[in-house]
Amino acid sequence: MAHWLVKTEPDAFSIADLKRLGRTSWDGVRNYQARNFMRDDMQHGDWVLVYHSNAKPPGVVGLAEVVRTAYADHTAWDPASKYFDELSSPQDPRWYMVDVGFVEVFPQMVPLDELRHHGEPGGVLEGMPVTGKSRLSVQPVTPDQFDAIVAMAGGKKRARKRRSLPAGVQPSKVAKPAVAQPPRPRAR
Repeated sequence: MAHWLVKTEPDAFSIADLKRLGRTSWDGVRNYQARNFMRDDMQHGDWVLVYHSNAKPPGVVGLAEVVRTAYADHTAWDPASKYFDELSSPQDPRWYMVDVGFVEVFPQMVPLDELRHHGEPGGVLEGMPVTGKSRLSVQPVTPDQFDAIVAMAGGKKRARKRRSLPAGVQPSKVAKPAVAQPPRPRAR
């Protein structure tokens, strides 16, 4: 089982939208490295940390699970879609998506500043792309990083049934995010 972090803009599609829908396709990813992670590495049952980007503050807000492995992203073939790509076709798809299912909204958001604090050299999140300047919308997460973030958020799910916070990690003091407005077209 692998662990991932996916970014979404909450005014386009939030964890509250995922909770309401139960499951959705994670479409519109137009970065080759992110596509390769989804196409080649994401497997059914993998845990997915949901990160609200372009928010104040940005941070990890909940948990999802991969419920369908990669398949061609049909939005690339629709000229009316903002994700249209004239070089992609059903016979030769360029872009892929996975389906994710809702697991939980975390009791506490883990803001980017806190992730960066624990991402400093020697920290439990050291080397995690989101703590640097990565704009990648789909990122791998190690089991230890996953456990630490779920623990900081007060989440119920654990990668390896860890009951306590890793050494040096304190629970987040940020309140749970507000419920978002109805969904608008996604922008990832």
